[in-house]
Amino acid sequence: MTRDDETGLAVPRYTGFQRFNHWLTALAFSLLTLTGLAMFSPYLFFLTGYFGGGQVTRTIHPWIGLLLTVSFFSLFVRFWRLNIPNRDDIIWTRRIGDVVTNRHDRLPELGKYNAGQKGVFWSQTALVIMMFVTGMIIWDQYFFGYTSIETKRWAVLFHSITAIFAIVIILVHIYAAIWIRGTGRAMTQGTVTGGWAFKHHRKWFRQMRGTAD
Repeated sequence: MTRDDETGLAVPRYTGFQRFNHWLTALAFSLLTLTGLAMFSPYLFFLTGYFGGGQVTRTIHPWIGLLLTVSFFSLFVRFWRLNIPNRDDIIWTRRIGDVVTNRHDRLPELGKYNAGQKGVFWSQTALVIMMFVTGMIIWDQYFFGYTSIETKRWAVLFHSITAIFAIVIILVHIYAAIWIRGTGRAMTQGTVTGGWAFKHHRKWFRQMRGTAD
């Protein structure tokens, strides 16, 4: 661990490659959202102007989806073990009132991720898989002849619903990162303060310092 003159002890949380992987996924998701919304409603068709027009938007959207899938899968491989639910998550969830009112003294000591973060991880995993599968079905340029028109219609419906859920969850994820002061530093600098780690993820902090029971 290193020393930070302004914030005290700086605790490593993410490597440079992990941060790059995260921001690549975020960029792909943002572009996918914008291109998807542009095709979702006539009222949002103006968004295609930022991508070179309707035809270009329709062409690049599935390729961005492939980039998102690959990038997210890279994150999944690295972090799935840390997101396995445990007993502490049940207690944390039951005491969600204490979470939102910042009464951390009533909460259990947590590992690297809390139940909310794990929920985002697993829900996004399921949604990305669903978007990928349905996206392949409706990618007519390459897979038109492999499924029926009715199957494609259902795929479009599920693809759209899944995307809406994914967008909402990401917005909640962003809000939470802003709401918990000091969280964003983990994905910009790769570290968090010792105080932040001790307050929000004490069990993980003890493990990092080699003092876990």
